[in-house]
Order: sequence, then structure tokens, then C-alpha cells
Amino acid sequence: MKSKNLKNEFFDLDWISHIPSHWRLIRLNYILTESKLTSTAGTETLLAVSQYTDVTISERNIDDETYAANEFVGYKLVSRNDLVINIMLAWNGSLGVSMHNGIVSPSYCVYSFDEESYPQYYHYLLRAPMMLSQFMKYSSGIVISRLRLYPDDLHNILVPKPPLSDQVIIALYLDNFNTKLDYLTELRKNQIILLEEYKRAVIQQAVTRGLDPDVPLKPSGVEWLGDIPEHWEVHRLKTCVSNIITKEIGDYRGIRLALEHVEGWTGKYWDAGADFILDSDVKCFQLNDVLFGKLRPYLAKVARPDCHGTCVGEFLVLRPVNDLVSPEFLEYLLRSQHTIDAVNASTFGARMPRADWQFIGDMHHAFPLPAEQAAIVSHLDKLTYDIDAAIAHTRREIELLEEYRTRLIADVVTGKLDVREAAADLPDVNLDDLQPLAEDGEADD
Repeated sequence: MKSKNLKNEFFDLDWISHIPSHWRLIRLNYILTESKLTSTAGTETLLAVSQYTDVTISERNIDDETYAANEFVGYKLVSRNDLVINIMLAWNGSLGVSMHNGIVSPSYCVYSFDEESYPQYYHYLLRAPMMLSQFMKYSSGIVISRLRLYPDDLHNILVPKPPLSDQVIIALYLDNFNTKLDYLTELRKNQIILLEEYKRAVIQQAVTRGLDPDVPLKPSGVEWLGDIPEHWEVHRLKTCVSNIITKEIGDYRGIRLALEHVEGWTGKYWDAGADFILDSDVKCFQLNDVLFGKLRPYLAKVARPDCHGTCVGEFLVLRPVNDLVSPEFLEYLLRSQHTIDAVNASTFGARMPRADWQFIGDMHHAFPLPAEQAAIVSHLDKLTYDIDAAIAHTRREIELLEEYRTRLIADVVTGKLDVREAAADLPDVNLDDLQPLAEDGEADD
């Protein structure tokens, strides 16, 4: 595919220095027409716009009795194949071509395409990194959070204009490519889910049954705990652990932790740093204290910092007070699935459920002797390390797939990669059938 240089004296085109010779470069105002039609009833499907999912049906239920009947009157109407842009977040990709008829916030902009434009091609083009950089450049505002891409500025942005047949081929190729890549990504996400489930299962097995599969068992007397090794003893947690409630106003020693600084189910944490402001009373913790996140306990925010520090009050700071339990075993015990499930079932508050120390302290657990606890911890440390490494490797594979997706889309929509031959094996598409979609977007959902 021959290409031509498109350096332009009144616009910086470093982001797209070459396009195919039979393509044009055109301003968006020749492609897009703003639609200002609004809803008179407010009963249409509410749509959401996100940088991650583009235009989707909103999870918000517009029929909910808590909303006024006319709350959505005046919202902008969207037809299938319209471009919807959140003008405050266009720079981060909060835009896309809608596959649905519906309504969006009046603060959004809605555009229809001209008859020589295939919407799905421009969906890919306008969400590509080089276009997002142009949206940021043309947005108005002092800080990023206040940037707005107004219609007059959007219209001045230059974009490639391939022939309609090329637009269709590119869109079909990328649709096919994304379907395959989504499948590969989903396989890896499911692999991560299975690995995480396996890790929780081995922790649960080890802290309730030990490492010997043939050990004689006895009833624990605790319904959720079931049978336990006959030489283990059952105790309330409060008999071997103290809940540290010491608070220091303005005494921010060591590392600083809030709930968002602890990863669920893994115990990994990171220091918020001196710039993180603890604007309320904080709790102090020491080396090997175990922190248990009280807010939304189903997230399993359990950590055992290897240093002293301070944390916000949404943590319980638990400290072993005798040799019935080691800090290391306590951490695994509190992160086990049965413990998390039992604590979560006891919480109060629908939107912000919080665990209560009284319940947690009264929970009965089974404890082996210190030597066996150490052996269990050593076994779990190695096993969970290997599982976490496999999970990290799989997540990196997903990241690389997404990087590949971004790069390939950018190359294809700008003509750097000619996919016409590769797309030849895709199902034939009649351009006459596609033309009405570009003109009026009246296709059914």
C-alpha cells in the first residue's frame, strides 16, 4: 500500500506521519453532525460511557421507585451507531459508538456520522491512543480534572478518511481480531480465578486439618469448623489474641496504611508514604501484629506488616498474647475462606458492612501445637508463593495481550498495517446493506 506524507503547516501530525495514498485527511466537522434531540418522556434505556467499556447499558435502574418519574426528561437521545462523548473525559477514552438506542446525560455530546463514514471504524480510531492525545490537546481547562472537549474544538481535529470500503474492511478485521483476543484474555482470567480458588482451598485445608491427610479427627463442636485433628485444641480467638485499640493523635510513626493499601486475599501491602494524610485518630501497630480490615470483610484485607507503623481505624490490630497461636499462623487463619465467610455473615450495614471485634473475638478456632503451626506456615508460604507467581505471570500475559491490542488497532486504523488481504477471508459484507446504518442509525438493537 503506497503512502503519502501528511506533514501539515497548521497542525502537528507527528502522531500520524503517513497514511495510505488513497486515503484523505479531513476535519471531524465534515464527518460528524451534533445531535441535540432530547427525551420528552425519560423512559428510554439509560446508557453509560466509560473508557473501559465504551457505551453500554447503565446498571442504574430508571424504573426504581426512588427516582422521580421525570428525572431523565431532557436527557439526550442516542441512536444506534451514534458517537457519544463525555466531554470532560474524552482525553481518557470515555467515548464510543453506541450499539444501543437510549439516552445519556445532557452534559454529554452525541454525534451522527455522514454517509461516507462507517461508525465502527471511527469507534476504533477515536479510542486509539494517538487520538486521545489530540483530544487532550484540544480540550480546555487548567487541570486535567476540569478539561472539556467542546464541539467547536472537536470539529477542528484532523482524522484519516479511508474509502468506505476500506473502513468496513478494517472494522470487520478488528471485530474479528478482538473476538479472538477477548477469548484468549478470558481464558487467562478464568485461569487466575481457578488459581485463586485453589490457593484459598489449600489454606483452608491446612489451617483446619493440618498437613497429614490420615490424621484421626474429632468433632470440633463448631458448626462451620466441622471435624478437626484430634490432638488440636479449640479456643476463642480472644483467649490468645488481644485487640489493640491504642490511638495516637498526630503520631504517625513508621509506615502508613489504609484499607486501599492492602491487597485482598494476599496480604500484600504498600506504604502510603508521608504524603498520605491520616485525618483522624490512628492505631499503632508493631512488627508481626496482624491487621484485619473491618470494612467489607469479604474483601479479606488481612496483612502482617514486617515493621511498625500506623493505620486508620477500619483495621483491627490483633496481637498474639501467648503461645497458642503464632502471628504467622494467625494471618493464614484469619484469611481462610471459612473465617472470612463467617465474619462477613455477621456484619451489619447494607452498603458499608463492618465486622465487629466482639463477634471475631468470640469465634472458636482450632489450634495445633507451635511446632505444627510452624510446619503449616512453612508449607503454605512455599505453596502460596508458587501460586502467586503463576497468577502474576498470567496477569502479565493479559497486560501484554492488551498492549498488543492497542498497538495493532492503532496501526490498522491509520493504514500502517494493510489488512485488506487478511480480511479477504472474512464473511462478505454488502455495502448497500451497511449504508443505512451510517445514514440514520435506525437498526434494531
